[in-house]
Amino acid sequence: MLYAEDLVSGHTYELGSYTVTRDEILSFARQWDPQGFHVDETIAADGFFGEVIASGIHTLAVFQRLSVLGAYNRWAVIAGRTLRDVQFRSPVRSGQELTGSLKVTKVDLDKPGRALVVTEGVLATGDTTVLTVDLDMYVRTRPTA
Repeated sequence: MLYAEDLVSGHTYELGSYTVTRDEILSFARQWDPQGFHVDETIAADGFFGEVIASGIHTLAVFQRLSVLGAYNRWAVIAGRTLRDVQFRSPVRSGQELTGSLKVTKVDLDKPGRALVVTEGVLATGDTTVLTVDLDMYVRTRPTA
């Protein structure tokens, strides 16, 4: 388990990858973001992107999954605090493999028992960045004996 004192400003965690499928894009969007260009292939084909693309919320959910599996499960996380400057930089299309990274930018031991950890997240496919996000969370400090 990594506590706040173990997290080093400037360190980047590689989070692994996830491939988004067409069926997943459609299913997620039908439930959570049922805009035509996310759920209807005919509408999407005539639209700006020429095909169904993943919802931005879906893209953010993929990043969260990778963050949990690649970092947070090993951190003594108390809870998330803030999502800042979320940018959907490029559409996510069916079959794309998304790879995530998370950089610790600040560890502020603000109160006994916890620290505010500030991070910058990136989700990309190949050389194309699809998502950037700044996140703050509270992480436990090492228990005292």
